[in-house]
Amino acid sequence: MTGPENPEGSDPGDRVEARERRRRRIRDLVVAGGFVRAADLADDFDVSLMTVHRDLDFLQSQGWLRKVRGGATALPSAQFHGSVAERMTTMAQTKQRLARAAARLLVPGQTVLLDDSTTCLHLTRELTEHAPLTVLTNSLPAITALAKEPGVSLIALGGAYFPAYDAFMGLHTADSVAAFRADVLFMSTTAVTRGRCYHTSPETVQVKRAMMAAATRRVLLADHTKFTRDGLYALAPVADFDVVVVDDGLAREEVRAMREGGTEVLVVERG
Repeated sequence: MTGPENPEGSDPGDRVEARERRRRRIRDLVVAGGFVRAADLADDFDVSLMTVHRDLDFLQSQGWLRKVRGGATALPSAQFHGSVAERMTTMAQTKQRLARAAARLLVPGQTVLLDDSTTCLHLTRELTEHAPLTVLTNSLPAITALAKEPGVSLIALGGAYFPAYDAFMGLHTADSVAAFRADVLFMSTTAVTRGRCYHTSPETVQVKRAMMAAATRRVLLADHTKFTRDGLYALAPVADFDVVVVDDGLAREEVRAMREGGTEVLVVERG
């Protein structure tokens, strides 16, 4: 099928530009609506269904969406972490409370590792009160937030940039982490199931394992909804963390099990 965005015989550069515009629009549609039908996209863009599936495959590989029967979704699942916009608005007030509680564990002069989670992004707002600090992170929003903060020496962990995560991920990022030693790591997770943390991408697990290996003390921030989710890739047992910061919505038996496993648990009450 040919159409205005894929005219036969058009300049290759024009076709590439049209494809990129289409993919950006598909990405925006699925993030805004939560679900798109492949057949509707083919009609809307006047392209073949095969072309739409190639677009969805590419966007899935970038972490923007998850292909499902008949289309694609931006809603989180065991195979998909959810869009950045969705995660930023989910449990936002609870994440703020967890971040404030976690910040009290800081000691001026420490070297701090922050992961790319939205929970730890809230923590960036608390750091200057505990300065001076050296902060290492792979999160682009965290890098931007801390770049001009007084008392914070910032080290950006580079690598391949993943737009859907707004972070640097993969082998080169993990290698970058391994070059440092941090006093404390603050990290969140997609899911906690049967005493183990899970994520939805191997690139995430690769970097977070490197961060855990590079830190003397490990702090996990996880709101209670994380304990009701599933993830595809195992990261580490909860017992590998020194401290877990949770909100009071978590079932008491979950808190008790973590404490019996030797992990300190800080339960943050509602404000």
